[in-house]
Amino acid sequence: MPPPAAGRVLFAGDLVDTEATEALGRRLAGLLRAGDLLVLTGPLGAGKTTLTRGLGAGLQVRGQVASPTFVLARTHPTASGVPLVHVDAYRLGGADELDDLDLDYEGSVVVVEWGAGLLDGVAESWLDVVIERPTGAGGELGDDGRDPEGLPAPDGLADTDPDDVADEPRRLTITAHGPRWEGVRLTTG
Repeated sequence: MPPPAAGRVLFAGDLVDTEATEALGRRLAGLLRAGDLLVLTGPLGAGKTTLTRGLGAGLQVRGQVASPTFVLARTHPTASGVPLVHVDAYRLGGADELDDLDLDYEGSVVVVEWGAGLLDGVAESWLDVVIERPTGAGGELGDDGRDPEGLPAPDGLADTDPDDVADEPRRLTITAHGPRWEGVRLTTG
């Protein structure tokens, strides 16, 4: 994939809470079709799975969209027949391990959390989604699953989906790359 500067920003803004993040996911879902690839980047708890839940709602998936951290990838059937494939590449050692998952990039909408740098050459067009989360507020976990002082997560919090830990503003930027996204606009609202 070319560097992010080669793309065009579809959205850049602050989202006040998880509801706003899910709502943006629902709006974005209206643009998606088979063959679309989204690469989500952000620290633990940034809202990657929350955004994917919104995508799932917009695509009318059957069942609940949850973090695929331990199963690596989940395929969610949708009302349209184009599945949503949700991948968590956090525990993968590299692009070869992602390739071993044998994902159907052409026939699905594929969302890859922690996928930056692992998808070179997979698609001519894709969306980079970067979510930034403020740090230092109470109860938050860092990138390594520890609290801001470096201590392990409190009992019970480590088993919680990090996207559900704190409901506070996030900064989200969606950058479109490739011909698929030329002229495509994401409406606000």
